[in-house]
Amino acid sequence: MQKQRLAILGATGSIGRQTIDVVLAHSDLFSVELLSANSSWKELADLSVKVNAGTAIITDDRFCDSLKSELENTDIKAYAGENALISELSNSNIDTVVVGISGFAGLRPTLAAIKAGKKIALANKETLVVGGDLVIPMSKQYSAPIIPVDSEHSAIFQCLAGEHSPLEKLIITASGGALRDVPIEKLKDATPAQVLNHPSWDMGPRVTVDSATMLNKGFEIIEAHHLFSAPWDKIDVVIHPESIIHSMVEFEDGAVKAQLGIPDMRIPIQYALSFPYRQKMHNSKRYNPITPLTFREVDFRRYPCLKLAYECMKEGGSSTVVLNAAGEIAVKRFLSGEIPYTGISQVIENVLNGIATEKITNFDNIFEIDRIAREMATR
Repeated sequence: MQKQRLAILGATGSIGRQTIDVVLAHSDLFSVELLSANSSWKELADLSVKVNAGTAIITDDRFCDSLKSELENTDIKAYAGENALISELSNSNIDTVVVGISGFAGLRPTLAAIKAGKKIALANKETLVVGGDLVIPMSKQYSAPIIPVDSEHSAIFQCLAGEHSPLEKLIITASGGALRDVPIEKLKDATPAQVLNHPSWDMGPRVTVDSATMLNKGFEIIEAHHLFSAPWDKIDVVIHPESIIHSMVEFEDGAVKAQLGIPDMRIPIQYALSFPYRQKMHNSKRYNPITPLTFREVDFRRYPCLKLAYECMKEGGSSTVVLNAAGEIAVKRFLSGEIPYTGISQVIENVLNGIATEKITNFDNIFEIDRIAREMATR
């Protein structure tokens, strides 16, 4: 396997830090050309030194001087702003771009990396949720393969490897989030601290809240629709509390393939970077087959956000852009104490009902609809 030169976007987040763990464990296979972060300039500087990165970029301009001062006695180049990041992604020294930026902010850099013909290790759901109809054809146009990093899509990707027959159904598993066993009538009283206490995964605040509401699972069915050309009615979700089976694929002959493993995001990250090869995973627990595996049907009364996502995927067009924008704002409002937990789905539904669905024809269209939806969700 030839050594890969990486750009890690969102380096100080959960995906970014775990990607760096993989890089440090396999320094013979990976090197880091670029690290980026939004505002955590000190951690970005420390990580850049740790992996001997060529360039560090802080996208929030306010922290430009702080980053440069922290790195002034090193050979690491320091820049600030999204434009600088987009420009650097075309660097010929970069082979693979790991998109660990969360939210809508990941779209522009991902598009820049695709246009530069880079391999994309995609952990940003929103890129395909809001722009899948345009992003997938673009990746083919620029010969920029998209390898999924999300554990669910990595599982599907692995199950499909080597298959030549069409799939019959995708079955995406869900932990059920931190509130899966809380009585439905008590959900309105759930606090941010309760919601952020995820039973299986170590993730950022936004994704952890979305796990509790299952909005993230809604994003994943939309993402799977685009990645694997699966119709909306061929994608099912089941609750699997143990988080050992990450997804399943059913084929036309009735055979079902599943990918199993402990909840450790380093596994799908490393697979995305190493594909089509597998590398030794150091310091990782192994799945014990004696572990009982259980499943539950999804109750849409508990998870109305997932139902909204299915409706948006079926409707298509701009509805998924609105879904994501309203979801981002609603989660921020919940975490700040402005609305109750059950208000997240109410805000999203109100915004979806307030904006007419239209066909997406270009990326400018996406950015404008996103702006309108955010303004409405804020109100």
